[in-house]
Amino acid sequence: MTAIVLLVEDNALNRDMLSRRLIKMGYRVLLAADGEDGVAQTRTHMPDLVLMDINMPVMDGWQAVRILKDDPKTRDIPVIALTAHAMPSYKDKADEVGFNEFATKPIDFPALVQTIEAILHAQSINAAPITRQEQ
Repeated sequence: MTAIVLLVEDNALNRDMLSRRLIKMGYRVLLAADGEDGVAQTRTHMPDLVLMDINMPVMDGWQAVRILKDDPKTRDIPVIALTAHAMPSYKDKADEVGFNEFATKPIDFPALVQTIEAILHAQSINAAPITRQEQ
């Protein structure tokens, strides 16, 4: 089984770059451009993991993760925060609202993949292996 990752990112260039790299690693990737669409796609597709930008139009990542974590159907889906804000207060707030992990931009892709794999393996979901070229 290939893990399904929903990438919720409003910046088209970031969304394209990150999704291509995740696909290259063997993940099935779904895309959303704002938090509202991210919540809807999570409820519809039940991905194995969500990568959620925090600052987005329509609905930000803070509100989206609160909705997902308050819903019994989606509360156990792990969500990793993606943000350009590396301040400790952002990390603390991410923990408080229910994000499982926190990654700052620019994304350290090998570290992100290790985090994704650790989460998926902890949930007994078959994660794609890291390839030599991505390490």
